[in-house]
Amino acid sequence: MTSVSNGQSMIIQTERGLTIAGTRITLYDVMDYVSAQYPPKFIRAMLSLTDEQMNAALSYIKAHRAEVEAEYQTILQEAEELRQYWEEQNRELFARIAAKPPTPGTEAIRAKLQAAKAKFESRA
Repeated sequence: MTSVSNGQSMIIQTERGLTIAGTRITLYDVMDYVSAQYPPKFIRAMLSLTDEQMNAALSYIKAHRAEVEAEYQTILQEAEELRQYWEEQNRELFARIAAKPPTPGTEAIRAKLQAAKAKFESRA
């Protein structure tokens, strides 16, 4: 574990996995941003971390890269399986919602959302 000068560990093992002490933020949350190549200052701001917490997280990831990467891949796989499960469980509900006619007066916002969705999907 990564420690600070007073001897307390900054990275701890919880039921959620490797976590930054004093927060609910896991190293897997940090890994999402690291994998997307966001700069540390951006990650720190997005997750509301102190410089000390951010440095501890990045140091731990660097020192234990293989272990953290393996756990991160497991977390991603479990999240995908969970997403697929809930998508299947709610398939009929989603179909019913999609089949409903639009609420009167929402045509403009729906058109704007569809345009934004098309723009987003064209980038992917």
